[in-house]
Amino acid sequence: MRPILLVVPREAEGTRLDRFLASTLSAMEGGPSRTELQRWIEHGGVKVDGVAKKASEKLREGARIDVEPEPPPKTEALADAGVEFEVVYMDDAVIVLDKPAGLVVHPARGHHTGTLVNGLLARGVFDPPDGDEEVDERPSVSVPALATPTKGARGTRAGKKEASDTLADAIVPGLPGGPFDFDLDRSRPGIVHRLDKDTSGLMVVARHPRAREHLKAQFATHSIEREYVALCVGQVAAVTFDTLHGRHPTDRIRFSSKVKTGKRAVTHVRPLEQFGPHATYVACRLETGRTHQIRVHLADNRTPILGDPVYGKLPKHAVLREAAIALERQALHARVLGFIHPMTGKAVRFEVDPPADFQLALATLRAMP
Repeated sequence: MRPILLVVPREAEGTRLDRFLASTLSAMEGGPSRTELQRWIEHGGVKVDGVAKKASEKLREGARIDVEPEPPPKTEALADAGVEFEVVYMDDAVIVLDKPAGLVVHPARGHHTGTLVNGLLARGVFDPPDGDEEVDERPSVSVPALATPTKGARGTRAGKKEASDTLADAIVPGLPGGPFDFDLDRSRPGIVHRLDKDTSGLMVVARHPRAREHLKAQFATHSIEREYVALCVGQVAAVTFDTLHGRHPTDRIRFSSKVKTGKRAVTHVRPLEQFGPHATYVACRLETGRTHQIRVHLADNRTPILGDPVYGKLPKHAVLREAAIALERQALHARVLGFIHPMTGKAVRFEVDPPADFQLALATLRAMP
């Protein structure tokens, strides 16, 4: 943001400095967050009549407020070129990728580097399309055709599904050249959904703030197509789980569907292959996207995902036990992802097969006598 000069109007006399700035600047496109404003004030970047003031300063009519925003921190500090993942598709608005198991999505306590976001930064995913060159806010651009997906993935334009009026209003006909404001959302730029660390598969990440808002709206209205495949211990029939979802009452690491209050969670499960009474290969379609949702629903059904260290345990059956030990993670993979493209308004759909460790476990189950 550029330096800003404000003059306090009569109706704002007596208002605290921080509250006046929050109410005035929040209406600006790309305006600062309250956290940013507090930091600018604390660092002397906000002056009233030429003097740096505290956040609690009461304003008088006619006072001149100079705001000197801090430059956003350098994104290179978070970049990590050692993070590996496969790009399935990318254009100016989004990147669709195949996240490997073992990769945390964004920095958090205990994971400050080595995450997917660190890898995205290293690849320049959030940089302007033409470097630092500024362009008009809504330039006329030709929409690129969908690229051919990379190895092991399938991507298509999926029919004539139309965006809702709300989503249509947010469609980005052309993208500004500016990158994400990393000072506003430094730890998770462009992230609109997550996969658990040890769940593999498809994710979409926004490359531009307006594309991010468009995708967030689709997730909020449950219009995103998401299908996972999993290997479960026991026999699983076709079933729809429609439950509450919340923290486990005694184990705060876990979630549960057996709670009295919580958010609604809906998972549609259909069996793909049965391995006698011992195991089932299933497809799970999400309507909602709660933390650990599929893992919780299958575990509370007494058919936990093979290898799940939180919601399951090592099976007694020798072959299943061997497969779980070899996996070293839950056998859960995000296979299908479909959404309305933020720039074109067209429905797109991607599909990627499970990785080698999952395929090996599946082959082991198929070889059971």
